[in-house]
Formats: sequence, C-alpha cells, structure tokens
Amino acid sequence: MCGRYAASRKPEDLTGIFEVQKWEPTETLAPDYNVAPTKDVYVVLDRPVRDSGSPDPVRQLRVLRWGLVPSWAKTPEGGARLINARAETVAEKPSFRRALAARRCLIPADGYFEWVTGTQERQLEEEGRRKRPRKQPYFVTPADGSVFAMAGLYEFWRDRTLPDDHPRAWWTTCTVVTTAAETADLAGYEGRGPRSLSEIHPRMPVMMTPDRWDAWLNPATTDPDDLSGLLAPPPTGLLRAYPVGTAVSNVQNNGPELVTELAAPEEETLF
Repeated sequence: MCGRYAASRKPEDLTGIFEVQKWEPTETLAPDYNVAPTKDVYVVLDRPVRDSGSPDPVRQLRVLRWGLVPSWAKTPEGGARLINARAETVAEKPSFRRALAARRCLIPADGYFEWVTGTQERQLEEEGRRKRPRKQPYFVTPADGSVFAMAGLYEFWRDRTLPDDHPRAWWTTCTVVTTAAETADLAGYEGRGPRSLSEIHPRMPVMMTPDRWDAWLNPATTDPDDLSGLLAPPPTGLLRAYPVGTAVSNVQNNGPELVTELAAPEEETLF
C-alpha cells in the first residue's frame, strides 16, 4: 500500500532527472513531506502537447490530483478510495485497465511512509479489545538518495455539471501501482528493526528504475506482456527503511523533520 509519501524535490531538479521537455512554472508545488490522498502532486508523463499541431508525445511534468477518478464515473467522490492499483489485477479492473493501456506516469517521491503496530497494541488487537492501536511510522527511501519513481496511472474525468470554460470542468487524477513487498533484506540491515519491507507492510509501491522509465511512459507500449514485465519487482537491496517521529501520522503536520531518522522507534514494535 502507499497512503502517504514525501516529495521535496524542486521542479527544476525533476525536469533534469526525468529529461522533461515541457513544464509550466505556474504549476509549481511547495515541497511536501506529508503527501496524502486528494492532494495535488507532480507526475511525469509522455503525451502530445495540446494545440501544438503535433501528434508526437512530449515528456511533461504535470500537476495532478492523487486519487484516480475513472472517466466513466458519475461523480468524483470515489477518487479518494482509488489511490492505489494492484499490479497483479490492474489489467483486469475496470477502473484501471484503460489507463494502464494508454495513460501511464511516474510519480516522483523521496520515499513513502508505512506504519507498524506497537507490541502492546498488537496484543490488545489479538485479544479483541476495541482500542485504537498506536503505530510506529517508518520511512522507506532509496539507499543511494536517488529519486523514488513510483509507477502510476492517470485519467481524465469531465464534470458535466460545469461549462467547458470552467477551471474545474476537467479533472486529471492519478493512482500509485503497488505490488507485494520485498522479502529480501533491506539495504544496510544490521540486525535491528525490520529486516525486510514485508515485515513492515505486505504491499509497496512499484519502484521504477531508470532503465524502465522510457518504456513505461511510452504510449506506444500497449502489449500486456510488456507492461506486466515492467511491473516486475526491481532488484533487491535498493531501499532502506528507518523509524521516524509519529508526528507524520497527523496529515496536518509538514516539514523536513518528518523524515528525520530516529535512533530508536518512539513506539515499541515487534522487531
């Protein structure tokens, strides 16, 4: 699962990393260390430029809303629930299959957050007591400090209650593709804390390594087998995970301190 992530890189940096050819400076987002569903986010996509007169796709840095609204949806309310698409079924689900075939993107991040239930709270859950569990957040990020490019899909939705010239007549939304979490040792594992991503959560975003970017973004890549291969897990050992303060659990909190590594978890965990 991916329900929260950090994205602090400047658009000027992203245009260089992803070899972006078109970006509108008016679409500039502030660094966000607590990106939550329904927020506006940066995505990288290959698509012809509207009114350019050319059908050739151009690599663009765009701002989309996180939470996919299918083109056939009657209202946009369901978008907050479609923040993730499972790689194993994305080609079959009506909400995602058309976007998989033609509207794929990369969602740049510093890394993502995942929560582990504390030991005492886990015991209460197992005993059936109705107490909201406290959870220790972990930040998962590339070990080498590179950008975490999450595989994504995007879609257009037309609000028929508004005139064509209304700024909210068209919604452009996105979702993060997820897969089974890695079971191999995390980079830098030294016998403390979670040994693998699967010990933190059974799901993780699909991490697209640079050698897959062009094929994933290319609208001409439509063969299901090719797309399935692109969604295969990347090589192991590229990611590390470390505990961060529980302040990130409140979506209203924001700032670089949310990704500061703690010497030890704030909440006692199972590790």
